[in-house]
Amino acid sequence: MNNVLENRTWRYATKKFDSTKKVSDSDLEILLEATRLSASSYGLQPYHVFVIESQEIKEQLKPVSWGQSQLTDASHIIVFANITDFGEELMDDYLNNVSTTRNIPSEGLKGYSDFMKSKLLDLPEDTKGVWTARQAYIAFSNMMQAASELKIDTCPMEGFESEAYNEILGLSEKNLNASVVLAVGYRSDEDETQHYAKVRKSKEELFTII
Repeated sequence: MNNVLENRTWRYATKKFDSTKKVSDSDLEILLEATRLSASSYGLQPYHVFVIESQEIKEQLKPVSWGQSQLTDASHIIVFANITDFGEELMDDYLNNVSTTRNIPSEGLKGYSDFMKSKLLDLPEDTKGVWTARQAYIAFSNMMQAASELKIDTCPMEGFESEAYNEILGLSEKNLNASVVLAVGYRSDEDETQHYAKVRKSKEELFTII
């Protein structure tokens, strides 16, 4: 089987992690770099990623995550937090980075700047939040698939109270909202779900080629 498909067949939403096994610093750096390199609309990356290593913080997050054991047994808990609202600074910071990285005078980017701002700045605040959360999910998916290539287990999690996460992690005052969580570590031998056959729609049901 092709490695791309093999890795995706191997991974599953790990329900029980081995709390004695930790992701190495070197592998964690690869996961973070893969996430940093993720695509995002306009390249803006309107989110921030929190890497939770502290067992104390994990214990605080567990009760507001439906009591799921992944919170305290996984090696790391990754919280993807989207920017809830933004103004011109989001685009300006990005274009300053483009100018520096590519050695392009900032005036040469004005057309792109005006285009982005015309599409994004007038959006209602709630629409901005939905859009930035979608961008966070792209990065989240990239981290999950990179982990599968390293044979690191993950569990994508939406079963948590965003407002409680925001309070515990101090996100609201940073104009951020916890949108999705990824538990990262290694499966326990006792996790029976690793032996379940993967259930997905058939290609005929899922795809239409026009």
